[in-house]
Amino acid sequence: MALSTTRRTPLSDQVIAQLRAQITSGEWPVGSRIPTEAELVDQLGVARNTVREAVRALAHNGLLDIRQGSGTYVLATSELAGVMHRRFADADQDQVAELRSTLETSAAGFAALRRTPRDLELLDAALARRDAAWHSGVPEDFIQADAAFHQAVVAAAHNDVLAAVYADLGEVLRAHLRHDVGPDLLPHRWVPHAGILGAIRAGDPEKAAEEAGRAIGFCKTENL
Repeated sequence: MALSTTRRTPLSDQVIAQLRAQITSGEWPVGSRIPTEAELVDQLGVARNTVREAVRALAHNGLLDIRQGSGTYVLATSELAGVMHRRFADADQDQVAELRSTLETSAAGFAALRRTPRDLELLDAALARRDAAWHSGVPEDFIQADAAFHQAVVAAAHNDVLAAVYADLGEVLRAHLRHDVGPDLLPHRWVPHAGILGAIRAGDPEKAAEEAGRAIGFCKTENL
């Protein structure tokens, strides 16, 4: 989605709305760096102070993370997601693992019952990206790809409330993945997810939930 120009105004409301739209639409995905302040000034046709105020407002709401010397990054896709991230930043990781297990095993079971041919196509692509990201050796790329696979499983469950809750907890769950994965992609930490997709494809909800739970249980055992 291309940024559109907006009339000059001492208020940053329009700019905030446009930047938020870039985030919520997925044009600027979580973890990505947004354009520089100078680039935004040029694209939006507003004063530098207006852009700065808008970016700070979205950072205050938890959508953006301003990193001095590095840039500004997308932290969450909604204000609620930002609140969740701040609220559970110091949560016990075992408890986060239990939350992941509750959500992801349920989602996998529902997905096995409700998946469509299109869902299976998206899951195949997401699994391929996850595998490729692991072999790339870049931890953050793998974390984002792994999270995207699980998001695709949740989407295949076709439960809008579950999908919304899972999305709002997205950064909390990605932080847990970072804790599991660690600073390096070590061979003994590899957890294949083909079994999850296979059970969903076969329409076996019990097996799908079991495979999803086993993946999380493996990570927890490895970190004991």
